[in-house]
Amino acid sequence: MLVLAVHGSAAPAAAATVRRLTYAVEALGGVRPVVGHLDVQRPSLAEVVREHPGAVVVPLLLGDGYHLRVDVPAVLEGTGCHLAGGLGGEPAVALALYGRLREAERRRGPLTRADAVLVAGAGSSRPGGNAGTETAAARLSELLAADRGPGHVPVVPAYLTSAGPTVPEALAALRAAGHRRIAIVAHLLAPGRFTRALADADAWAVTDPLADHPRIARLVLDRYESQESARGTRVPRAARLAC
Repeated sequence: MLVLAVHGSAAPAAAATVRRLTYAVEALGGVRPVVGHLDVQRPSLAEVVREHPGAVVVPLLLGDGYHLRVDVPAVLEGTGCHLAGGLGGEPAVALALYGRLREAERRRGPLTRADAVLVAGAGSSRPGGNAGTETAAARLSELLAADRGPGHVPVVPAYLTSAGPTVPEALAALRAAGHRRIAIVAHLLAPGRFTRALADADAWAVTDPLADHPRIARLVLDRYESQESARGTRVPRAARLAC
């Protein structure tokens, strides 16, 4: 059994986005994830793992903050469930961000490209909690350098809460440096108050969140299969799809 531990949001679009992710994981690997929420929505993660003891729990989290290191392990204690690693810092996340950036640029015009990129993460006050956003920004910069030439497009991380620079601060700094086509790349998984804040930031373009990108479905499935393989449990054969 695969359980997805998600933050939860009151935004209806968040549940729809996560639902599309579960369908994509099932299409790839033949296993439908059960979703447990850390906040706001039901069923809660605690309810789900009580019903599925011994399940593999994949945290649908991009940061290495309090939820990943404290909340989720506390919920799983005594359930026999196996906790997989979070998604932050993985190459697949940077590739998904690049894909979302290209989608946002195409919406602005077929030949138009951003002249600066701001990678916006939720933010954490925990030491090391923003490493996922920092790594994603560095890897996205490498992808853009390979595509558009080294140093051509600055890529900077910024945060929506608990850390700096904030998104408005980073936007102001990029504008002061002469950039006008600034794309905010949302290092976020599902719609909610953070994506609404980005939509109101008056950037040239803002990307969609990541949870229903195909590369995230593959990453979730990889996390699950790695845990099952380590336990010696047979898993469905993944029907890998081309990018």
